[in-house]
Order: sequence, then C-alpha cells, then structure tokens
Amino acid sequence: MSKKILILAGGFSAEREVSLVSAKGVENALKQQGYDVVYHDLISVKNLLATLEKEKPDVVFNALHGNWGEDGEIQGFLDMLQIPYTHSGLEASLIGMNKFLTKKICQSYGIKTADYELMTYEQFKNSGTKLLYPYVVKPCQDGSSVGVFIVHNDDDKKQVTYDDEQRLLLVEKYIAGHELTVAVINGKACGVTELCPKVDFYDYKAKYTNGMTEHVLPAKIPEKAYKEALDYAQKVHKILNCNTVSRSDFRYNETDGVVFLEVNTNPGLTPLSLVPEQAKYIGISYERLCTMLVENAKCRKIG
Repeated sequence: MSKKILILAGGFSAEREVSLVSAKGVENALKQQGYDVVYHDLISVKNLLATLEKEKPDVVFNALHGNWGEDGEIQGFLDMLQIPYTHSGLEASLIGMNKFLTKKICQSYGIKTADYELMTYEQFKNSGTKLLYPYVVKPCQDGSSVGVFIVHNDDDKKQVTYDDEQRLLLVEKYIAGHELTVAVINGKACGVTELCPKVDFYDYKAKYTNGMTEHVLPAKIPEKAYKEALDYAQKVHKILNCNTVSRSDFRYNETDGVVFLEVNTNPGLTPLSLVPEQAKYIGISYERLCTMLVENAKCRKIG
C-alpha cells in the first residue's frame, strides 16, 4: 500500500505564490512515483487540522516558503501532532530563517560572512548605520529577497521603507562580485551555480521570472573558490542539522574571497528553482528528489 502524502502549499507569507508553484510540481512528481497524494492549500489552521484529521497522511510534504512555513512554526505544529514532514526540523528551520543567528553560528565555525549591524527599522531611520556605502538592508527573517535594499548613497537610503517601526533588520556590507549558490543533498554539495541576473540585483522578480537570470553551472570561478563554496555549504548544512536538502548563497571576489550570505532550509522546487537544477547536474531527477524528501521525512519524537 502506497504512502499517503499531504502536500502543504500556499500559506500566509509573501512567498505564497512561489509555494503554490513548487507544490504543483511536487504533486505531479509524487503521483508519477505512485504515492497517494492530497493537495492542501493552507488558508487557515482550522482547515488544516480538519484535513489532517480526515486524511491521516503518513507524511506532510512541506512546500511552504517564508514565514509560517520554513521558520519553525509549521515544524513545531507537526511535531506536536507527531506527523513526519519533509525538509528540516524546528531548530534548523528557526535558525536558518533568522539571518542574524545563522551568521553568528557560522562565524563561530570559521565561515566568512560580511560585516553587519542588527537594528530595528526605527533605529535605522533615526541613527543610520556605521557601515560605509554600499551596504545591504534586509529583514532579519524573510526569504526570496523580499524587502531587500542595496544602498549606494543617501538617495538610496531614503528608499528603504518597511511598514513596522520595530521590524528587525540586518544591515550588511555589500560584497561585490559573483553571486553564487550551492545545493546540498543528504550532506553532499552538488555544485556551484553562478547567478547572472539581467537586473542589478537577484531579487524576487529575477528569481521567479523566466529569462530574467542566467544560471551558469558549474560557476566559472577559480578552483579554490569553487571548492571553498562547496565546503562552506556542506558545513552550514551539518552545523544546522538540516534534513535532506538545503541551499546556501554566497558572494565571491578576489579581495573578499567566498563570503557566506544565508541558508535556505526549504528551498523552492519550481521550474526555475536552483536545487532541482543542481540535483539534475549530479544525476538526481526532480521525481527522485521529491521521493528522497518523502522517504527522509521525520518529526521530533515525544518521549
């Protein structure tokens, strides 16, 4: 008898639309692999509880992105219900979504990161930062480059706006150069992709609009830098205790070397997503990748 898989899609974050696309791809892949698949668009906790009670899935495939989906919230919820789920657990998800915590931990393991300051939006507006131009301003907890600003001058600084005065921001030194990403599957780095967007910044639009970004795999960077990016990504995956899949992002130039930016513990699975592309590069099909996630699903055991 085949396992029943409930695919959790949509959700409440700014990345809802990306999640829906990922989930549809996963649904098709798992059906092809013979699983009994139930698709659930998360619009309320009440509806989710009702669906879980009715369907009694063997595994929840977490295709959610952003807040409430990859920050430990849904992971803790499913842990309490004792339902195995895909991707990383509560702790790895919570830390990975928090860019400040991730940086602090990675620095303690010798992984190079950019200089930074942590502050609220109110503090940024009133006092600014000690960092020199150019720098990057981004929410401490968000994904898909949502709410990210590159500040080159005073005029750019005036464009930095958020709707919450107490929103926690990470202000980082801008690292010019090659934009790199590395997928890790079951503890092994797949390869290094260079992202070459047709806009100034690899933002949300560049990530999810066909033709907006060229993916160069393998990245055309020095061998030493290539190996360092692979090594860093594997270390991050292990340090955070990620489950099955993670993706780490970097910048590289000759002066700064390879600089770690952030990790994604629940990376996208859309047709334009980087993890399926790198998986294919090492001989793992999209269908096989989805199967691996299902077969490695787990939850924190009580007792």
